[in-house]
Amino acid sequence: MTERRRPLRSNFPRGSYLWSVRNAHWRALGIPEADCEKPKIAVVNSSSELAACFSHLDRVAQVLKDAIRAAGGVPFEIRTAAPSDFITGAGARGAYMLAARDLVTNDIEVAVEGAQLDGMVCLTSCDKTVPGQLMAAARLNIPTLMVPCGYQPSGEWQGRHVDIEDVFIGAMHAVTGKLPVDDLVGMSREAIRGPGVCSGMGTANSMHIVCEALGMALPGSAPVAALGDKMMADVRAAGTRIVHMVWDDLKPRDILVPGAFANAVRAVLAVGGSLNCAKHLQAVATEGDCGVDVYGLFDQLGPTTPVLAGVRPVGEQTIEAFEAAGGCRALMKQLAPLLDLGAPTVTGATVADNLRHAEVADAEVIRPIGRPVSTHPAIVLLRGNLAPESGLIKAGIGERKVRRFTGPALCFWSSDEAIAALRDGRIQPGQVVVMRGAGVRGGPAMGGGASRVVFAIDGAGLGDQVALLTDGHLSGLVCKGLVVAEVAPEAALGGPLGLVRDGDLVTIDLDERLLAVDLSDAELQQRRDSWQAPPPQYDRGWLQQYRRMVGPLPKGAVMVRSEAPVEPGG
Repeated sequence: MTERRRPLRSNFPRGSYLWSVRNAHWRALGIPEADCEKPKIAVVNSSSELAACFSHLDRVAQVLKDAIRAAGGVPFEIRTAAPSDFITGAGARGAYMLAARDLVTNDIEVAVEGAQLDGMVCLTSCDKTVPGQLMAAARLNIPTLMVPCGYQPSGEWQGRHVDIEDVFIGAMHAVTGKLPVDDLVGMSREAIRGPGVCSGMGTANSMHIVCEALGMALPGSAPVAALGDKMMADVRAAGTRIVHMVWDDLKPRDILVPGAFANAVRAVLAVGGSLNCAKHLQAVATEGDCGVDVYGLFDQLGPTTPVLAGVRPVGEQTIEAFEAAGGCRALMKQLAPLLDLGAPTVTGATVADNLRHAEVADAEVIRPIGRPVSTHPAIVLLRGNLAPESGLIKAGIGERKVRRFTGPALCFWSSDEAIAALRDGRIQPGQVVVMRGAGVRGGPAMGGGASRVVFAIDGAGLGDQVALLTDGHLSGLVCKGLVVAEVAPEAALGGPLGLVRDGDLVTIDLDERLLAVDLSDAELQQRRDSWQAPPPQYDRGWLQQYRRMVGPLPKGAVMVRSEAPVEPGG
């Protein structure tokens, strides 16, 4: 057992009420009385049988608990919500997806803070569980380690690689008649051949990389093949390390310094990662009172951060090749001249210390700064009279045929309306499709299926001829066409996107970082004066609570601390 070096908050005077009732419960669970004095570690397990993303976590949790016990700690497994976009997105037009992120955070708070446990190890998996766990770490501020739990193996269909991204795209191509349904069925049978998250550089793998770049995961742990020898070795190392972190009182807010967020933003930009990382990182900063403007970092660091790796869907490399080349650790080695090397990490050492012996196994997959895949920013933050706060576009890594687009708006309040218009031939080359009412309050929770519209437009052969704007979010796998997401303020709160009418001329300019409509301030104000909020969706249950209490996107769309409930438009 590790020598005790400080009082633990989980311990109470022997014979007191709390000591006695806890001892009674724990003895019934087979925990010896002597163990009541050891560090008590939460094993945060977002396990679920609904999706492949989470199906392996119970096996991982067992290995982790054994490692914690061997290191002198007492593990307590706790469960959280486990949202998967492809499964949980079926209900309420996708509104449960982002809303579940904050539910994960609150699940952890109730179990860990209520029991006054000393530390936690979070088994990270699909898109929303990773930021939800990071948010809880920042909020509770007890020693915490993130453990990336791996990507799924993909398959083949008719002699070609197929993964879940191909199925997603294929489904919308089938809607437009571009892909036979039988081919889509065949692809869906072969796309996923084991547990783990989507195998491309979508939100899950991007956020796993964020965990390591932030300093909240062990060096070299992301990305990783689910249940492989490397991953299980990392799990055991995490079980040992968390006990030492508890004794050393090394907490998340010691690690989540401004330089750590800058490092994470650089890493996302350097792999052309998911747009969703911006709001998730901002949510972590907000929960931890870190005083960091993550959107500002994307705006500031984007032009000076080259893309060093192009992993599907932003490039042609596979996630397996990226891992074999050294993964996040090798990426940070290449990025070192641009990083805050003094930022602390969960190892107790700095980024510089952790990178000292790092190697890049394949400099074609993870390139040096002097020979990047692309010098154009992979993610561009736009502003203008349509996006006074922000709008995000995944610019990709190649030379875009179109970097400036001006066209008449065609407006919709739902993805179903937009797809119906596409089928009817009402969406034509040169138009700007405006899909609104899909923000955190109007969606609510950014439900609404903007990604479906993007892939349907692509399936109709209009991907390079039509632009799309939305106040909703996009799947991390989306990297097609000229698409601006998360336009803020959102339409349901009277943002300018809600004032646009069919035929208004809209301009998107990547080089000027501009998103604007050809209307004067006076014309916009005149429309705003007569604007009426759309009726709020969902008047009961969790979605009502989320809609009424979620904060603005530039603050990470987290649940507000103390504010009178406000309906959209109120």
